[in-house]
Amino acid sequence: MAVVEYCLVAVDCPEPDALAEFYRALLGGEVKKYDDDWYDLYLPGGHRIAFQRAPGHRPPNWPRADDNSQQLHLDFHVKDMAAGEELALSLGAVPLDLDDGDGKRGFRVYADPAGHPFCLCQA
Repeated sequence: MAVVEYCLVAVDCPEPDALAEFYRALLGGEVKKYDDDWYDLYLPGGHRIAFQRAPGHRPPNWPRADDNSQQLHLDFHVKDMAAGEELALSLGAVPLDLDDGDGKRGFRVYADPAGHPFCLCQA
């Protein structure tokens, strides 16, 4: 058995309640508030994403790496890319790179409402 075990990913953001709700609507699950600065999203299958208030948060400038911009990105499998994209955009995601080479590349890149990049990947 491993000495260290994965627990969660914590995402810095200006409004943790709103970002937790964005990902709950996108992925399902249940949001639990611990205080005004910390929310956890418990996902189907047992995974968890936390959202932490970060005063002065600046969204990353994807895909630039020269300014130390990308703080993290999340990847999500979708069975139907068009349906996944429609849902993400309706929830406030912003397209960053939708050129998936007519499906050959297999992923598209978006920003969540706080500006963090995430990918929808063809399952």
